[in-house]
Amino acid sequence: MRGISRPVAALAAAVMLVSFTGACGGGADEPADDTFSVGIGEPTHLIPGNCQEGNGIAVISGLFEGLVSLESDGELTYTAASSVTSKDQRVWTVKLRAGRTFHNGEKVTSQSFVDAWNAAAYAPNEWVNNYFFGNIEGYADLNPEKGEPKVKEMSGLEVVDDLTFTVTLDAPFSQFPLTLAYTGFNPLPKAAFDDLEKFDRAPIGNGPFRMDGTWQHNKTVKLKAYSGYKGTHEPVAGGVEFRIYTKPETAYNDLVAGNLDIYDEIPPSSLRRAEQDLDGRFFTAPSSSFHYLGFPIYDKRFANPDLRHAIAMAIDRKAIVDSIYNGSYRPADSLISPIVPGYRKGACGEWCTFDPVKAKQLLAKAGGWKGPMTLWLPTDEGYDEEMQAIVNQLRKNLGIEEITFKQQVQAQYLDVLRAHDVTGPYRLDWGMDYPSPQNYLEPLYSSKGSSNRIGYSHESVDALIEQGNRASSIEAGVEFYNRAEDQVLKDMPVAPLYFGQIQAGYSEHVSDVKEDALVGIHLWDVTVTG
Repeated sequence: MRGISRPVAALAAAVMLVSFTGACGGGADEPADDTFSVGIGEPTHLIPGNCQEGNGIAVISGLFEGLVSLESDGELTYTAASSVTSKDQRVWTVKLRAGRTFHNGEKVTSQSFVDAWNAAAYAPNEWVNNYFFGNIEGYADLNPEKGEPKVKEMSGLEVVDDLTFTVTLDAPFSQFPLTLAYTGFNPLPKAAFDDLEKFDRAPIGNGPFRMDGTWQHNKTVKLKAYSGYKGTHEPVAGGVEFRIYTKPETAYNDLVAGNLDIYDEIPPSSLRRAEQDLDGRFFTAPSSSFHYLGFPIYDKRFANPDLRHAIAMAIDRKAIVDSIYNGSYRPADSLISPIVPGYRKGACGEWCTFDPVKAKQLLAKAGGWKGPMTLWLPTDEGYDEEMQAIVNQLRKNLGIEEITFKQQVQAQYLDVLRAHDVTGPYRLDWGMDYPSPQNYLEPLYSSKGSSNRIGYSHESVDALIEQGNRASSIEAGVEFYNRAEDQVLKDMPVAPLYFGQIQAGYSEHVSDVKEDALVGIHLWDVTVTG
């Protein structure tokens, strides 16, 4: 029998954790009444199957618990599941732990997972995590090329009993247990389907925290400890308030003033003084984030790869990292984070190397640039100073004088990208759902990738990713993923910029603040000290 043990060796180095413990730390048998606050941006959704961005996932991680989790030491462990096994890596048997409940008292059963996965895979729902279920038999029936689906359930999901269900994939997939750590695979109670829009405002999960009221858009999401929780992440604090900010600078100022307890998106403009401002309560650690400048290749002005390579080579990444990010970021030389098995140092080659002379030559070869250029960026990610530096470099190194900004809050920004309404290079980043090269490539660059917002498509990229997915092991798949990456870099639909780091701080009000590259902040470990 094959379980989840085999992928663990490849994961051991993939997850980094930082932990800061105060003198007043330590848990209790029962959650305290105390609450703490965390700064985030406005989420897009709070239904696990319909959320991919970090703001919503931060909340979802407290509200829900999946089948497995990736712990701070890199070990993939069982949470809601008691086992996930397969003899052939194609038909998987999932067994659940008994006695687990949702926050409304409803039992967590096999049906809870099957219903949630079918809902995410059902095309008319238009949930962003739809593609994660694309390798389950029957997915195509829920996603026909034309017309509405005639069924609402994937044939590859079968409920055996309340605590057992099977998953039949369309091909062997050794990484399947690893994918289950992603929040998009979390369960949903029957109550969710009475009114999904209402549920999105006040989700009923199975995790260590439950909703305390409803999501107050652009203001706050409040959670309180769930007394019926029987999992491995029993919360120490009595509650969490997620405070929603539109500007990282505002959140940082609140953190310094003691009006916010935890914030992990400290803006570049504050990095030089953060250690002093927070009196030692500032920390950094490797993250899984990959920052890039994307190109709207559906726009004929950006259709030539030489133009895209010219822009990529005209950017001095190291100068920006040193001057704006205080050396805390790393210039990107690949599409895959260095903390993920399968990363190759220098994979991007000369195209990610600052060379203004070659950049001008490539621009001329592409026919030059005429007229204004608009760079797009989200308003709530702290990219303003960095993007201004990029503008200055493009003006100096390529001679493009008329460059302007277009900004939108992230929740709207992603919708604009999906609608192909962006008219110029756009700033975005990607963090892993699980530590695999496949997760950095398929969502962004496969023809049907759910986060392929620019319409990029290449037959060999699709084929190579598919070969990697069908490989006999995680290690065997890396060769194919690397070859797919090579082709994407040759086409350059995005220009790699930097590999990010967690840059966070906390107030004197809390201790035991832990964060890693997959889970984010360990909400259940935070102790309120005063």
